Amino acid sequence: MLVSPSAQEEMPFAIVQGEPVSAPPTDLYIPPDALEVILEAFEGPLDLLLYLIKRQNLDILEIPIAEVTAQYVEYIEMMRALRLELAAEYLVMAAMLAEIKSRMLLPRPVEDDADEEDPRAELIRRLQEYEQFKQAAEDLDELPRMFRDTWPVHVEVPATETPKLEVAVDLKDLLAALKDVLSRAEMFTSHQIQRETLSVRERMSMVLDKLRNQDGFVEFTQLFTPEEGRLGVVVSFLSILELLKAHLIDLAQAESFAPIYVTAAKSADHGTE
Repeated sequence: MLVSPSAQEEMPFAIVQGEPVSAPPTDLYIPPDALEVILEAFEGPLDLLLYLIKRQNLDILEIPIAEVTAQYVEYIEMMRALRLELAAEYLVMAAMLAEIKSRMLLPRPVEDDADEEDPRAELIRRLQEYEQFKQAAEDLDELPRMFRDTWPVHVEVPATETPKLEVAVDLKDLLAALKDVLSRAEMFTSHQIQRETLSVRERMSMVLDKLRNQDGFVEFTQLFTPEEGRLGVVVSFLSILELLKAHLIDLAQAESFAPIYVTAAKSADHGTE
């Protein structure tokens, strides 16, 4: 069933507070700056000229200078009307176009036609060079950016494990380490009014507990408390010797004159489980 145009309802101009409005109000005021036009950005006057020529499919070697000049000036006036910042080079190009246009309009003697250069020649040369460089820039921009601007990085973590050499601990090195601890213990000697009784058996238990809590190798010097003085160091050393004798701890040294490390023997761990 066809409906006549008169029978169709008119589309409302707008809906205000739920009420359709078919026509704009007569007292509606639109400020002159309410409409903003975003124009295509040009990189310079040659870019604008090239755009005007290509938009009309004109031959760059046969530029209709009057028509292009009119369009160029019209674009500059539009930029001024929109209060856009206009670079000085655009005005210089407008003056150049006006000069070329005036030179082409002036009558020339017939005998000078063959010798006089075309006023458009310099402009055409600059346009051709600009077009070549612009096309080259666009071709470069279309190339893949990988291996041009960015490169993939492959990082391999080097192996950090180094073989540990088992070196037998010499008694001389052990005594030298004890001497070093004793020399440091003398720095903390002081006059004592009452001396506590130190037990080798109790110190043996303390050393084993410390080794088990560390769960690994402990440096020999860390098993001593220099603040206890010479007596405390001697008791700790005797407890270490007793533990070595009972095969409850092991000593290890990477190389000669290297720090000595103490660890709980496997038999000691199994004995406490």
